[in-house]
Amino acid sequence: MVLSQWPASERPRERFIAEGANKLTDAELIALVLHTGVRGRSTVDLARSLLTEYGGLADLLCADSKRLLSSPGIGEAKAARLGVILELSHRHLAEPLAGRNVLENSTATRNYFRARFRDCSREVFSCLFLNNQHQIVKLEEMFTGTIDAAAVYPREVVKRALYHNAAAVILPHNHPSGVAEPSQADVAITRRLKEALDTIDVRVLDHLTVSYTHLRAHETLRYLV
Repeated sequence: MVLSQWPASERPRERFIAEGANKLTDAELIALVLHTGVRGRSTVDLARSLLTEYGGLADLLCADSKRLLSSPGIGEAKAARLGVILELSHRHLAEPLAGRNVLENSTATRNYFRARFRDCSREVFSCLFLNNQHQIVKLEEMFTGTIDAAAVYPREVVKRALYHNAAAVILPHNHPSGVAEPSQADVAITRRLKEALDTIDVRVLDHLTVSYTHLRAHETLRYLV
């Protein structure tokens, strides 16, 4: 039965309007995003099959376009809609940090990075550029690598710091392995970045390593003593 033939009280859009989004299942919410089903399957049926295929909501939303396009019933439009959900959630989390004092809002900052990197399957090295009041100017994802490494180029970080006229930076990156402790490579790149940024009078305040399950902040000076 196509979705339009379902009783109004069971259709996701009508339920969303009448009861609110929090009353809908994951499949119903995904169905609203997909908008249409495929021949022989309603939008909800398609959503359920995707959740089963990917093992849940998190892995579905984190899938890249190439993987999504390999799933039955998913074309470019549906893949784009699914990708938009994750990006909007990231921007929603980041927006309250804009122009805020990162030191006074350290909990919000750390919670943001915990959520931002939670489902990343590859290492992503970011830079949080700050002004001389330690307010956030810009967050940029600078380098993406493999499951256990990301190549980081200090010259590129210096270029972006100059572009943003930054006075300080915080360096967050994730460890998909689930181990939050810094590696020897993390220690080495922190030293190299500090040396490079010192040449333009930009301070490295922290280097955060984020795991799937928790976040720990390691003071840069711990790496450098």
